Amino acid sequence: MPELRQDPMTREWVVIATERAKRPDAFQGQGEKRRSVSLGSQREKCPFCEGNESTTPPEIVAYRKAGAAANTPGWWVRVVPNLYPSLKTEGNCERRQIDNFFRMMDGVGAHEVIIESPEHSDTIGAIDDRMAEEIVMMYLDRFLDLKKDRRFENITCFRNRGGLAGASLLHPHSQIIATPMVPGLLRRRLEMAFRYYDDHGKCVYCAMIETELAEGKRVVMANEEFVVFEPFASRVPFETWIVPKEHCSAFEAIPRAHGKALGRTLNAALGLLHRKLNDPDYNYVVRTEPLREDHSSYFHWSVHILPRLTTAAGFEMGSGMYINPMPPETAAEFLRS
Repeated sequence: MPELRQDPMTREWVVIATERAKRPDAFQGQGEKRRSVSLGSQREKCPFCEGNESTTPPEIVAYRKAGAAANTPGWWVRVVPNLYPSLKTEGNCERRQIDNFFRMMDGVGAHEVIIESPEHSDTIGAIDDRMAEEIVMMYLDRFLDLKKDRRFENITCFRNRGGLAGASLLHPHSQIIATPMVPGLLRRRLEMAFRYYDDHGKCVYCAMIETELAEGKRVVMANEEFVVFEPFASRVPFETWIVPKEHCSAFEAIPRAHGKALGRTLNAALGLLHRKLNDPDYNYVVRTEPLREDHSSYFHWSVHILPRLTTAAGFEMGSGMYINPMPPETAAEFLRS
C-alpha cells in the first residue's frame, strides 16, 4: 500500500510508492550515466587542474604550500570567482518597482567556486579524511569572509556532482552563492521550525534526531558529532541528511573541530553512496540560518544530499509533491549492510 508521509520541517507531503519500489541494488550503475556525458575530462584542458591556474579568474584565496605565489601550482584547495557568475559584487541592493507591479533589483551577490583538489579525479567520498576536512574548513572560511559584506543576507553552499546534477566540469568543486535576500524556501523552513518550537517548546531538528536514534531503522551511521540518516519523508531514493547532534542554527558558528568532523562524516556518507550505488550523480547543500537573523532557539543547520536516481515529472511539477519509489527504511538498511 502506498504511503503519504509529511516532512516535519516543511509540512510538505511525499508519496512513498511502495508498490512501485525497486530493489535497492537496481539503482546501481547510475553513475555510468555521468561518465557517459562529456564533462571535459581531459586534464590538459581542465581549468581547475593544477598547472592551469591562468585559465581561471584570479584566485580569492587558497590553501597552498608556504612560499607558493597566488595563481600558481602548490595549492590543495583553491577558491576563484565563477567565470559565469549568477550574481556579481557590483551594484546596489535598492529594490525598484517596474510597471507599477513587479519588483526588481541589481543582481548583487557573490558566486565563488571552491576547487577541492588539484587532482582531476579526486572527489569527496573517495579521498582521505584530511582532504575532506580541508574542504569543509574552506567552506567555513568563505562563510565568515562573505558575512563581512553587510549587503549579503544569505549564503548557500552546494555541490553538483555529475551531469545529471547540473555539473559542467568533472573536476571536483563546490560553489558558494551569497544573496542580498533570504530565499523563500529557507523562509518557509524557518517559519515551520518556529511553529514547532512554539507548539512544543523545543527544536524540531533536535526532536527528529532523538526519534531517529531511538528508532534506528533510518539511521545509516552516527558518531560523536553527527547523525546520518534517510529522512522519514524522503523525496528521492537515498536522500541522506547529516545533522549535528549539538544544537546550532548557523553553520559558520561551529567550532573548527566540528567542521573537521563534518568533513570526515561527509566523506564517509558519500563514500557509502559511491560504493553502494556506483558513484551516482548527486547534489548536496548546506542548510543554515540567514546571516543577519537570529533563529538560534529553534533552527538547526544541516547538510542534505540528493542523489539523482529518478526524474521529476509532471506530477511533481504540478503538485510540488514528490513520488519516491524507495522507502527510506529500505535505503538505510541497504547502506548499512
